[in-house]
Amino acid sequence: MAVSSRLPAPPARGLLRRSPPRILPASLPVERPLRRLASGVRAVSGSPGPGGSPVPRRPPAPLDAAAVAPPSPASSAGSAASAIDFLTLCHSLKTTKRKGWINHSIKGPESIADHMYRMALMALIADDIPAVNRERCIKIAIVHDIAEAIVGDITPSDGIPKAEKSRREQEALDEMCEVLGGGATAEEIKGLWEEYENNSSAEANLVKDFDKVEMILQALEYEKEHGKVLDEFFLSTAGKFQTEIGKSWAAEVNGRRTKTCGQ
Repeated sequence: MAVSSRLPAPPARGLLRRSPPRILPASLPVERPLRRLASGVRAVSGSPGPGGSPVPRRPPAPLDAAAVAPPSPASSAGSAASAIDFLTLCHSLKTTKRKGWINHSIKGPESIADHMYRMALMALIADDIPAVNRERCIKIAIVHDIAEAIVGDITPSDGIPKAEKSRREQEALDEMCEVLGGGATAEEIKGLWEEYENNSSAEANLVKDFDKVEMILQALEYEKEHGKVLDEFFLSTAGKFQTEIGKSWAAEVNGRRTKTCGQ
């Protein structure tokens, strides 16, 4: 049977069925073509910018611009001037000789600064003591006689009452701290000096002992160098040491004096 080569005729146009339009659910986003960044919109740092190139990262702004700003030349100059004025005032501590030695005709006696320096060394090399701050002891040793830069070395032989001596030194200390320009450092110096003056801490107790030990050690050295007998300094400190280190070191000095000088 021969197969017909003719295709079946398409249905009439009026018979075609149209599919209803597809309606997308409201919850699905409608895709839109990507748009270029508007010129007024800033891209996020580090994200791809126009053309795919990354936007350079910007360093974060400081939290407080004033805090990181360098000091102005005027304030730096003022601080430097105050520091040099203060140090110049302290120069007399290096040149003023300790009066106790002058009164005993010691040639070339130590200065106030010499005395304080060796006390600071004592604080540095002393054995650790529980609840005693070594750094604070060193600081107290450095400043305990600092007011003598103005008032000089006042000794018991001058006949000035202890309260009056303290008043003069307090006034001198206030003046020195004004020269320094006030502030936290000046207040620290005042606090350290008052702590020593009032013997109000374990650190002050220890430095008070160092003051006496340094004096009798220096007396022993002058006895050897000048062939003198300086009993006064040993008698004035006997039985007045407050700490175990002070008592131990004083005993060592006195023991050496007994061996070498027969005292």
